[in-house]
Amino acid sequence: MQTRSLFATRFYQGQLGDAGLVAELEDACRVLAREDSAGRRWSKAHGYRGYTSYASLNDLPARDPRFDELKRALARHVAAFAADCAMELGGRKLKLDSLWANVLKPGGAHSGHIHPHSVVSGTVYVAVPPGSGALKLEDPRLPMLMAAPPRTADAPEDLRTFVYAEPEPGSVFLWESWLRHEVVPGTGPSIAGAERISISFNYRT
Repeated sequence: MQTRSLFATRFYQGQLGDAGLVAELEDACRVLAREDSAGRRWSKAHGYRGYTSYASLNDLPARDPRFDELKRALARHVAAFAADCAMELGGRKLKLDSLWANVLKPGGAHSGHIHPHSVVSGTVYVAVPPGSGALKLEDPRLPMLMAAPPRTADAPEDLRTFVYAEPEPGSVFLWESWLRHEVVPGTGPSIAGAERISISFNYRT
């Protein structure tokens, strides 16, 4: 008898490999959090514990050369992930559609969601203080499991209902945009400088 694993869900973990760029991006994100009043207002109105440029700035690579350098670095990671997923792109490359900065205070979270109208989504982690929340990934079959019993505590990773990816500064996480994910609440102390800083993005065809 034989049991095969079918319909794999890919998840990419890489590293920027440039500590200097990571430090520059941390500074850039903190400057945005101070100066982008529209982003701060949107974050407060939507209960975001901290700051995000998601709804206020859509031109970060053109606005700041540090984000443009990140854009160039991400292109290599995204191309590698698309190839690993066997995406047939007809000789074309996926294009950056959006990129935004996040400065999340301790205790902050981001509930489960997907990224519609995109192909690949991801996050680069810039500052990850102790107690920062992990990225929680959900089995995309979950709504259809119906009467399935829970998995055992020692189930292999590819059979778990949820997988937690722990980032570090410079981590690059990529996934296909239909994969539901969330940021669990951080447990670090509520002190200045303890924010978890990341940069999220979407790519499309």
